[in-house]
Amino acid sequence: MVRFPGPFGPGLSRDITLESRYRIRQAQPEECIADLPGAGMTWPAAGDAPYCLVVLRHGESEWNASRLFTGWVNAALTTVGEREAASAGQLLAKHGLLPGLVHTSVQQRAIRTADLALAECDRDWIPVRRSWRLNSNHYGALQGRNKDEVLAEAGERQFMAWRRSYDAVPPPLGPGAEYSQFADARYAALPPEARPCTESLKDVTARLLPYWYDAIVPDLSSGTCVLVVSHGNTLRALIKHLDRMSDEHIAELNIPTGIPLAYELGPDMHPVTSGGRYLAPQPAPGPAEAIRSPGR
Repeated sequence: MVRFPGPFGPGLSRDITLESRYRIRQAQPEECIADLPGAGMTWPAAGDAPYCLVVLRHGESEWNASRLFTGWVNAALTTVGEREAASAGQLLAKHGLLPGLVHTSVQQRAIRTADLALAECDRDWIPVRRSWRLNSNHYGALQGRNKDEVLAEAGERQFMAWRRSYDAVPPPLGPGAEYSQFADARYAALPPEARPCTESLKDVTARLLPYWYDAIVPDLSSGTCVLVVSHGNTLRALIKHLDRMSDEHIAELNIPTGIPLAYELGPDMHPVTSGGRYLAPQPAPGPAEAIRSPGR
């Protein structure tokens, strides 16, 4: 039995066999759901109201603003991103969606977004759980590269497949490469064979779902409002699972930065109303923005 201590939260206290099923062997995520703790269960209600889940994509980061593929690189928020995060907290307060627990990735742009949002709605005292399973997708050899240059080299079809499709995998990045993050202290407790060198959305789903069932669902079942602050593609993976979206449909889904998306979940931990509701109008992207915005 291999245990994974450290700041990764529940979902890492599992044996290496289960870990290998979801990361190393890249098992089919939806086919493995039935094997996860809690999958397929109806959860005992803490009250009559549906369970409250709010998901929030981090604010704009410095690498977003510079048009660089970020992935697992630990980029900071821009001033714009910090304003987006604060605005998200104001929206939570305005709509009376005050979280009792928050989950974030271990990347600073998500952590900072959560900190600023919680401060704005006077909830900066609530418990916070962090996990690498909520990290952004690992963009492999694309990390650190300019998006416009990659688009020109690879063509729009391949470029969009890497960014929007369910199973397209970017070229891998070696563990010794500048932007691999392989030796980052955040992942010291994670076995080397479980640290990604590239990921598709399918891979992200596979490492996300154990944390969803092991950590987030039990918090939801307590009856408190749960806030999840993560990254564009990671939230796309979660929403695909929640809304039971097809592999083809997920390519059309984009998550805006800094706008909370609220879900009411039923006893099966799927939405009462598919798609949830945004707490503010979404910006309408133009043709160029449709290519540049997803998956920051």
